[in-house]
Amino acid sequence: MLELPLLKMSFRFTKFDLRHLRYFAENLHPELLGGAVALVAVGLTAAYFYHRLTKVPKKCLDPNNFKEFELIKKTQLSHNAARFKFALPTPTSVLGLPVGKNILARGSDSSGAEVMKSYTPVTLDSDVGYFELVVKMYPNGKMSHHFREMKVGDKLAVKGPKGRFSYKPGQVRAFGMIAGGTGITPMFQITRAILENPKDKTKISLLYANVTVDDILLKEELDNFASKYPSQFKVYYVLNKPPNEWNGGVGYITKDMIQTHCPAPARDIQILMCGPQPMNNTMTSYLNELGYTSKMQFVF
Repeated sequence: MLELPLLKMSFRFTKFDLRHLRYFAENLHPELLGGAVALVAVGLTAAYFYHRLTKVPKKCLDPNNFKEFELIKKTQLSHNAARFKFALPTPTSVLGLPVGKNILARGSDSSGAEVMKSYTPVTLDSDVGYFELVVKMYPNGKMSHHFREMKVGDKLAVKGPKGRFSYKPGQVRAFGMIAGGTGITPMFQITRAILENPKDKTKISLLYANVTVDDILLKEELDNFASKYPSQFKVYYVLNKPPNEWNGGVGYITKDMIQTHCPAPARDIQILMCGPQPMNNTMTSYLNELGYTSKMQFVF
């Protein structure tokens, strides 16, 4: 049987035999024959493009085995942070990472010992052909040496998806997000997914703590979100060492800041946290005191 899909239609020829086509062609008027050939050509062309448009992009992640991806661009963001862009196998490949999940990266420390650490890409599966990581490299960080030494052309071994958090559009009315340092990456991933989906009306309030202005990762992107989606996304920066002219918070995130900027306790809200362990512990105690139940809280 020959089947030619044309948009949502199909032409079916049961028990198709080339001898039948030859007999049909020999006895067909020349003008009609030309039209038939043209029709078949149009059908084949439409079928080709229909296949290309509806083909599901290849997902690259493997939850059980590490796969290597080549570094194609490294952009320095500050003295100790950079954005790493990795190529996927084909220009139409996607990483295959559900929103809210992360990946496990493998590398070597300064002594050559194998080390591993989890990272959340700042790209989504709508970004085809590549994925990006924003990494802060600390003097004694597990994977910091590996990323510091990486050059364009080097490869990074990763596997996934992994993680306990899953997101589906509309699962809550509002998110309160509390992040410190590189803890912004899972918040950024979820925020992007929500704001770039016109059907998702979830509101987001982000409290983001750092030491100095230069330590604020993805600030340009976050400010653009706040400007483009003022009724849906709000961000409040908190700095331990602010500049002279500063309109944000000073010091550390306080209970009053949470009460002022995050959604009040309710069944249809959730507070997400990601930062250094001492910070997460302090934020959890504040949330408990403010009446947020354990179901309303999640720590990455």
